[in-house]
Amino acid sequence: MVAVSYHDTVEFLQGPIAPGEYRQAGPFDRVEWFRLLAEGGISPLLVEASKDGECLALPLTRTDSGFEPLVNWYSFHWRPVMRCDGLGTFLLVAAAKDLRRQSHRVTLWPLPDEDGTASRLQHAFREAGWHVERSQCDHNHILHVDGRSFAEYWAARPGAMRTTLKRKAKKVAVELFDRFDPAAWAAYEHIYASSWKPEEGNPALLRQFAQAEGAAGRLRLGIARHEGIAVAAQFWTVENGAAYIHKLAHLEEYKALSAGTTLSAAMFEQTIDRDRVTLIDFGTGNDAYKTDWMEEARPRYRLECLDPAQPRAWPVLARRMAARLARAFRQS
Repeated sequence: MVAVSYHDTVEFLQGPIAPGEYRQAGPFDRVEWFRLLAEGGISPLLVEASKDGECLALPLTRTDSGFEPLVNWYSFHWRPVMRCDGLGTFLLVAAAKDLRRQSHRVTLWPLPDEDGTASRLQHAFREAGWHVERSQCDHNHILHVDGRSFAEYWAARPGAMRTTLKRKAKKVAVELFDRFDPAAWAAYEHIYASSWKPEEGNPALLRQFAQAEGAAGRLRLGIARHEGIAVAAQFWTVENGAAYIHKLAHLEEYKALSAGTTLSAAMFEQTIDRDRVTLIDFGTGNDAYKTDWMEEARPRYRLECLDPAQPRAWPVLARRMAARLARAFRQS
C-alpha cells in the first residue's frame, strides 16, 4: 500500500528521505533551492508518496485556485524529486489520486520532457482520474558541447559575432569569480538595476543563492569593465557537467562596446575548456539572441489538471470543451 503524506516544510526531505538519495540533476532539484523559495515567502506543501523504501515528492504550493509548483521566475524547470526505480509511475499515480481529496485543480509548469517528466505526469494524472490539458509554455535554449574545445565552438558562431569580439574585446577587461565576492555582486546588482532588464523578483533570494553556490565552488560570476567601470555582468553556475546561465545584463549607455559579447565569450571559454561541461543551459525564454550562442531549443510544458467530479472544476472544463468545439468547427 502506498502511503501519501503532506508536509508544510521542505525539511522533511532531510529526514528519512535524505537529499543525497534523490536523483538530482541541477540547482532546481535540490532541497536547498526549495528552502530558499520557502524562506522567500512561498508557502510549501510537499506531497510525499512512498512504498517499500521507494518514494517521491511533489514540491507544491497551495493557492486560491488549487495547487501550483514550488517555483519562482528564477526556476528553469520543475519536476518531482524522487528516490525510486521500479515504482516511479505507481507512486506518481497514487499521489495524483490523493490530491483529488485536497483540491479540484493542479497546475504544473515549466515541465521538461527530454527526460519524460511531462509525459509521465500527464499519464499519471489522467490515470488518477484528472482531466489533463497539456500545452507548451516556454522554450529552453541549450548547447551540447559534444567534446568541442571553445575554439572549435567559436569557429561555428555567426561571422558577425566573431568579428565583433575581434574588434571590441581589447576595450573591455573581464574578471571571473568562482567564489562569492561582495564587491563583484554589488557591481552585478548595479548593472542589472540600471539595465533594460525587468525588476528582479527577489534580489535577496538570488544573493543567498549566489552565496551558497560560491561556498560550494559552483559559482561563475563574470564582470566586464571599461576604463574601470563595470558595464556588463553575468551570473552562471556549474555542476554535474552542466553550466546554467542564470542572469546577464549590461549598461545600455555602453552598448557600443559589445561588452556582453566579450564577457559571454569568456564565460563560454571558462566552462567549456576549464570546467569541461558537456551542456550549457540558457534557461527559459525565447529571446532571439540566444540562437547565436545555443544550438537547440527544448520545449517547456504546462499541465492543467482538473477533477471532473468536483463542481468547482466544471466552469473551466466547459470553457475548454467550447474552445475545442470552436476549433473543430473552424477546421471543418
